[in-house]
Amino acid sequence: MVNYDKWERSYKICLMVIKYTIPMTIRGAMPDKVSAKSFLTEVADRFTKSDKVEASTHLSKLVNMRYNGKGNIREYIIEMSNLVSKLKALKLELSEEILVHFILISLPPQYNPFKINYNAQREKWSLTELISHCVQEEERLKQEKTESAHLAFQGNTSNKKRKSVTKGRNINITTMADPKWQKCRKSSLRLLHTSSVRK
Repeated sequence: MVNYDKWERSYKICLMVIKYTIPMTIRGAMPDKVSAKSFLTEVADRFTKSDKVEASTHLSKLVNMRYNGKGNIREYIIEMSNLVSKLKALKLELSEEILVHFILISLPPQYNPFKINYNAQREKWSLTELISHCVQEEERLKQEKTESAHLAFQGNTSNKKRKSVTKGRNINITTMADPKWQKCRKSSLRLLHTSSVRK
C-alpha cells in the first residue's frame, strides 16, 4: 500500500511536469483525467495530424509558385528548394529531378526558349546546374530588354529631329493646288523679278 501511494504520487508529479512543459494550446485541448502514457499518445496523434496539414500547405505552395520576373531568380529557386527540404523533414520526399521540373514549369513565358532548349537535351540538370543556367538566362533577358529600350529611345529622338527639321517647310499639297495660292505665288515672283531689274 505504501509503494502504491509512492507510485501514484510520482505518477501525478510526472503528468504535471509533462503538462507544464508543453505549449498551452496543446495542453488546453487534452482531456484532464488521463494517464501519462495516454496523454503522450494524444500529443503524438495531434502532432501527426498537424504534420499532415503542414505538409499539405508546403506542397500546395510549391505547386502554385510562379516566378514573376521580379527579384532574383536564384533566391526564388532556393525558396522552392527550402519547401522541398521542409517536406522531406515531414517524411514526404521529392526527388531533385521533380524539383527541377517544378521550377521550369513555374518560369514565365519569356523563358520558353530556355525550357525548349532544356527539353531538347539528353542530359538532365542538377539543381546547382539549373540555378547557374537560370541566372545566365535572367542576365541575358535583362540585357536584351535594356538594348530594346535603348533602340526605342533612339528611334523616338530621331523622329523628333526629323519633325523639327521639316516643321518650318511643311506645306500642305492641297494648299499648293489652290488657284488663289498659285496667283499669290506668281505675284510674289513678279515683284521679286521687278525689284531685281530696277537694281
